[in-house]
Amino acid sequence: MARQTRSERRAQREAEQAGAAPPRRPPRPTANGEDGGRRQPPPPPRRERGSFVAESWGELKKVEWPGQSQVIQATVVVLVACIVVGVYLYVNDRIWSHVVKWLIGQ
Repeated sequence: MARQTRSERRAQREAEQAGAAPPRRPPRPTANGEDGGRRQPPPPPRRERGSFVAESWGELKKVEWPGQSQVIQATVVVLVACIVVGVYLYVNDRIWSHVVKWLIGQ
C-alpha cells in the first residue's frame, strides 16, 4: 500500500474528529497507463534567465558567515599546519639525501 500524503492524513484526522468516514483514495494508475480519469499535473514553468543570479544571491544570504575571531583562529591553524608539514618534509629530505648519496657512493 502506498504511503499517505500529508494532506490525506490531515483529511483523515479531521474526518475522524468530526465523526465522519474518511475520504476515499482516488484510483491508482493501471499498468496500461490509464489513470482512472485523473489529469497529469502541468509541467513546471520555465525559469527566466536572470533567476540563477537571484537564487544564488538568496542562497548566499542564508549562509552563516564566520566572525572575525573564527577567521583568525582558522588562519592560525592552517599556518601552523603548513609549518609543521614543511619542517617534516625538510627533515626527511635532508635525511634521505644523505642516505641516497651513501648508497650511490658519491
